Amino acid sequence: MPALFRTLVPAFVLLISSALVRAQSGSYTLEGQLGTNQRPTKAYLRYPTDKGTQLDSTGVVAGNFTFKGSVAAPKQATLFVVRPGTHLSLRQYSHNVPLYLEPGTIRVVSPDSIAHATVAGTPLNVDNAKLTAALRVFNARQEQEMREYFKQYYKTLAEERKKVLRAFIESMPQSPVSLDALTTYSGYVIDPAEAEPLYNGLATSVRNSPAGQAYAARLAKAKQTAIGAPAPDFSQFDPTGKTVSLHDFRGKYVLIDFWASWCGPCRQENPNVVANYNHYKNRNFTVLGVSLDRVTGRTAWLKAIAADGLVWPQVSDLKYWQNEAAKLYGVQSIPQNFLVGPDGRIVARNIRGEELGQKLAALLPQ
Repeated sequence: MPALFRTLVPAFVLLISSALVRAQSGSYTLEGQLGTNQRPTKAYLRYPTDKGTQLDSTGVVAGNFTFKGSVAAPKQATLFVVRPGTHLSLRQYSHNVPLYLEPGTIRVVSPDSIAHATVAGTPLNVDNAKLTAALRVFNARQEQEMREYFKQYYKTLAEERKKVLRAFIESMPQSPVSLDALTTYSGYVIDPAEAEPLYNGLATSVRNSPAGQAYAARLAKAKQTAIGAPAPDFSQFDPTGKTVSLHDFRGKYVLIDFWASWCGPCRQENPNVVANYNHYKNRNFTVLGVSLDRVTGRTAWLKAIAADGLVWPQVSDLKYWQNEAAKLYGVQSIPQNFLVGPDGRIVARNIRGEELGQKLAALLPQ
C-alpha cells in the first residue's frame, strides 16, 4: 500500500469513528440552496431503512428545498435533482450528492447546480467532506484513465467489427445483405476511399436495386465533400438577417461547423471549438457555424450562441434536417464539420476533440 494511503486511511477511519461515537439519534433538517435561477423542479433523497430503500421528494423553488426527518442512527444517503419534464430513472443519478443523515441541520449549497454542491453543517458530513477533498485528485485521475481506456477499447472493437463487415461484403457480392452491411460499415459519414471499391464490387443487380441506387446517391454526395474536393458554396442568413456565404471566407482556413442548440454532443464539443478559435483566430482561421435548428427553435439557437460563447459567424435557414447547406454536404448526423483551406478545397472533415487542435497546429504553425 502506498505511504500516502497508509497515512490517510487510519486518519479518516478515526475521523469517521469519532463522529459516529458523537452522533446520537434525533431529528435532522436538510436545507438545500442551488443558486438563485433554478427552475421549479424536484429534489429526491434516497436512503436505506429496515424495510428497504426509502425515496423522499420535495419541490425546489428558486433553488431552495428542505427535507426533514429523524434517524435512530446516522446513515448514508444520496441527494439528487431531476429536471422538469424528465422521468425518474437510473440516469438521473449521474449528478448526485452523497451525504450522511444525522441529527442537526445539514446544508447543501451550490452556486448553480447539484453537480457542484458541497455538504456541511453536521460532524459526519464535515468529516466526509475532508475525505472527498483528499480523494478528489485520485478520482479525477481514475476517471481520465477510464475514459482513455474505453476510448481505445471501442476504437479497437469498431475496427474489428469493420473487418468482419468488409469480409462479408467481399465474399457475398450477390447478396442484398451485403449492401446493408456496407451501409452499416459506412455509418452516417461515408468515406469514399473505403466505400467506393466495396460498392463497385457488388453485383450489378444489387447496385441497380432501389436501395443500391440510394446508396450510390449518398456515395456521390460524399465524393463531392471528400478531402481535396472544392467545398460546395452556400449562403444563409445570420441572426441579424444578413446573408453570409462560404465564399466570403475565401483566403482563410474556415471550419464549417454543423450543430444545433438541441444537440447535446454539439454543445459538449463547443468549448473545444471555442478554445481552438481563440488560439488560432489571428492566424488566418475562423469558424462558420451552421445550425440545424427549427423555425420554432430560433430563440433556443440564439440563447445557445450566447451561452456557449460562439462569437464567430452563425447562419441557419431554420429547416431542421432539411437545412439546405446540410443537404448539400450530405450531413445526416451532428456534430459534423469540414475544414476548408484558403484555396476553397476541403482539407479535413469530422475533426473533433484533440484531433481538431492537432490539425490546426500542423496547418497554422506560429
